[in-house]
Amino acid sequence: MLSQRLIDAINDQINYELLSSYLYLSMVAYCEDNDFHGAANFYRVQAKEEVDHAMKFYDYLIEMNARVILKGIPDPEVNFAGYKDTFEKSLAHEKTVTARIYNLMDIAMEEREHATISFLKWYVDEQVEEENNLNTILGKIKRAEQNPAALYMLDDELLTRVYVPITPAN
Repeated sequence: MLSQRLIDAINDQINYELLSSYLYLSMVAYCEDNDFHGAANFYRVQAKEEVDHAMKFYDYLIEMNARVILKGIPDPEVNFAGYKDTFEKSLAHEKTVTARIYNLMDIAMEEREHATISFLKWYVDEQVEEENNLNTILGKIKRAEQNPAALYMLDDELLTRVYVPITPAN
């Protein structure tokens, strides 16, 4: 049985994952408005993944006979200083998500809640992937900054990202 502390922390994370989706949708709007179609596609996929992450937590609480409590989502940031800025802010945001996942893991370990520890391992691995992807893109952006053709090619590459829903095996 999950402690109320852990239930509350997971509920907070559900809401934070939904905020993450909302932030990425704000980035989609910014990128579409500035003709960054590849980045817009990247962030659309990211927004969908964040909803999946929220629902994975949601389903876990239900499975553990705990109550899900949804809260209001704050307005996302809407002003960005350009293409690179969206990715820098995405990386900073994902680092915050990683810290939050680690905090959940710390609570689960402190409470010796083995099922939750097992469940959270997927998120730990996911955050490694999220940060690595953004670091890779930022590296490419930095190398392409003085070459508009290279930046266009990178944006075109981001058009190829496709949404892959989380399956029960994930």
